[in-house]
Amino acid sequence: MNRIAALWTRLADRIRGLRVQRLCLRMSLAAVLTYILWQALHLPLPLWAVLTSVIVTQMSVGKSVKATVDYMEGTLGGAIYSGVVGAVFPHAGPIAIPVMLVIAIAPLALLAASSSRFSTAPFTAVMVLLIPTMTHVSALDSALYRAIEVALGCAVSLAVSVFVFPERAHNLVIEAAARLLDLMARVLPRLMAGLKNTRDEAETGRIQDSVGAAFIQLNATAAEAKRERLAYFNADPDPQPLVDTLLRLRHDLVMIGRASVRPLPPAFLDRLGGPISELSESAADYLRASGAALARRRAAPSLARFEAALKSYAETFAAARRDGLTRDLPADAAERIFALGFALEQLHQNFADLQRCSEQIARLRQDSAMSKA
Repeated sequence: MNRIAALWTRLADRIRGLRVQRLCLRMSLAAVLTYILWQALHLPLPLWAVLTSVIVTQMSVGKSVKATVDYMEGTLGGAIYSGVVGAVFPHAGPIAIPVMLVIAIAPLALLAASSSRFSTAPFTAVMVLLIPTMTHVSALDSALYRAIEVALGCAVSLAVSVFVFPERAHNLVIEAAARLLDLMARVLPRLMAGLKNTRDEAETGRIQDSVGAAFIQLNATAAEAKRERLAYFNADPDPQPLVDTLLRLRHDLVMIGRASVRPLPPAFLDRLGGPISELSESAADYLRASGAALARRRAAPSLARFEAALKSYAETFAAARRDGLTRDLPADAAERIFALGFALEQLHQNFADLQRCSEQIARLRQDSAMSKA
């Protein structure tokens, strides 16, 4: 018995490591279970129930919850409205059917264009109005059956997503955040290099856009994680503090990019070149180490090196001001130098917030492991 349990545990662990394969398994299982239940309930057509279970089975539980809610809203809205239209025209004929389709589809298409939640409403109307021409049911019966079939497919899909090797959107948030931090670690030195050498602005724009695109993906995954917390009724931490911190770090990169649009005056470079290089390297290393810590749910890295580099930069800059290097600076250069100092202070504060988020995630991992032990 112990050997069987050990084999099952190893098999389960192996399956958990295969993300796409798990989705295939869940989708196939949802389709089969829906078909079996359709037979047990003696519903007229299995097509829509099985199709619904496949459509709303998504990569994560949170995404499946959203797909289920949106699909149900669109289907119920379309079924109710088209059922009423079919009841108004009970005797469908060659002329009545096109009229019904126009009356039903036009407003539902407008509704679908205004909100993606109702994207299935026009399709539902077509099914409700045309199925009676192929079977001996009324439009109202067709609408009722469509709603039942969709509800069946959604319920099976959601149950499979939650209980069969579930993919947690909360884990996907952590992974997306780690990838974003690693991307920032590669981007930051390239931006700060503009303080010393002229850089390609088109390339800088592409760099900033890549960070923005990665954050948009992270934000969408975080929205799925919020829905997932309701589905699981568990104590997963709200991902929003981590997302907000990464958004502020994204803004820091924008400010640093603007401050480093042109090289500093030679006199400043002679004094600040070394501290700037150390700041750039230590900040990039901290971002990279933070991403690795998040991915492994381990304790956050130390800020000591970055804080020492920031202190050295501030002291060197203060000495340069005392020596009068800022008096004859052009307005543009002065604005960029002081904007850089503000951006670095903001970066420090946001690094501290990131450290707190990482430590919270690591503590929850440890508490979970201890509770299982």
